[in-house]
Amino acid sequence: MRLVIIAGMPGAGKSIIANAFREMDFPIIVMGDIIREETQKRGMAATPANTKKVMLELRERDGLGAVAKCCLEELEKITSDIIVIEGCRSIAEIDVFDDYATGVTIVCVHSSPSIRFARLQNRGRDDDPLDWTTFRERDLREISVGLGGVIALADWMLINEGSVDEILTESRELAKRLT
Repeated sequence: MRLVIIAGMPGAGKSIIANAFREMDFPIIVMGDIIREETQKRGMAATPANTKKVMLELRERDGLGAVAKCCLEELEKITSDIIVIEGCRSIAEIDVFDDYATGVTIVCVHSSPSIRFARLQNRGRDDDPLDWTTFRERDLREISVGLGGVIALADWMLINEGSVDEILTESRELAKRLT
């Protein structure tokens, strides 16, 4: 089994890239969903403060690769030769996936903070930051858990500063190349 890991800061466009693979019928595991589900299991709303707390607690309890370890259960249920993991945030998570799969390719998507903030304002998910201070704090938290290292080690980098159609077209081309 090969894994395609999609990484990027919040609001950069990870889900758009994942959608290009989904169109080709590849299964997708969204790591952020693991955190949101765990937050809800604990009886908490998926607010920025609560998802932050849960993410940090999981990593404190089970190590920096904790969320990736949670994904392994899902990976074992899937029979596809290529599986896409959306939202990897640390080298420790990459290491968990590297130990599990026969090959790992990291795809990073980048967008400027101002564009990402505007996207998150429009997205409307419960855990999206409502103000610039919360957005900035989330960015710094993502960097502090190791996302910068994952981005630095990416095999492919896509810049998402334009339209959804532009990044989707690039993503489809990349998905074809990688499969």
